[in-house]
Amino acid sequence: MTDSRTTLFEQRHAELEVILPEPEHCFRWYEHDYPYPLARWNHHPEFEIHLIRQGSGKLVAGDYFGAFGAGHVALIGPDLPHDWIGDLRPGEFLKGRDVVLQFDGAAILALRSTLPELGELQHLFERARRGLEFTGATALQAARLMEDIGPAGGLERLILFLQLINTLIKAPVQEAHTLASACYAPTLDDRSSERVHKAFDYLLNELTGDVRLSVIAQRLEMSEPGFSRFFKRVTGHGFIDLMRKLRVQRACRLLLQTEMSVSDICFEVGYENLSNFNRHFRIEMEQTPSEYRRGTAMNLFNRNGLHASLPHSKAHSIVDA
Repeated sequence: MTDSRTTLFEQRHAELEVILPEPEHCFRWYEHDYPYPLARWNHHPEFEIHLIRQGSGKLVAGDYFGAFGAGHVALIGPDLPHDWIGDLRPGEFLKGRDVVLQFDGAAILALRSTLPELGELQHLFERARRGLEFTGATALQAARLMEDIGPAGGLERLILFLQLINTLIKAPVQEAHTLASACYAPTLDDRSSERVHKAFDYLLNELTGDVRLSVIAQRLEMSEPGFSRFFKRVTGHGFIDLMRKLRVQRACRLLLQTEMSVSDICFEVGYENLSNFNRHFRIEMEQTPSEYRRGTAMNLFNRNGLHASLPHSKAHSIVDA
């Protein structure tokens, strides 16, 4: 189903949503209220499974425009612009309206050489490039699994994720509906995307060193205030805030996967003093690095009934931070 009203969205470029990986999980699960700052006309390279818990409105996905209500479940493919626009009364606020699960489909398919069963995902992922809406028993089962994933951890969380994907794969034809038309091609802002990619390349390459806003602004031939406004508008994150988040998430990886001391990790991820590192870590994680390490190890102990030992190998990939 298409609607001429979708041209209103195509006339303005979809914003790029920056999805930060989580140190303990291979996919990102979160819930949010509505209205919500990042609930907007956006796109991202990750796949997204989306559950609407309450409320109603209109879903725009590419050139598709259709109604949604409570219990709506959709799978959105990479870089397909989308937005769930709620029908709200003046001043109305919906607590926890959305449950969102985002993952890197290409990374999962890359595991087929060792886990050939994952080859079953190929067809689902191809169909999802136009967006899929699920109804009936499939939507009910998917919604239940989406809710179960939230509080789960470790291997249980991964098993529930695979069960969710399998539920979508096994959906009967009448319960899986394609959204965008076959001829649809997204209109993305190539210039903005190029600038954002250059900013990310600089940030990731220099993350453990001296990252300067002035340097990347100069490389993009922009003023510092102009670049800051541009980066915030396009990605939803301030440049310095994003640098802090990436450094802290890399620190989380090192706390989980190595026996490096907190002070060594502080300098490894680009901080010049322990005080700033601890302060920024607490801002992001609401606990100190030592509390995070102890708490994660204790959770593993409680789930598995055995002591968790940390491997000695370091995590070198900044992208995995």
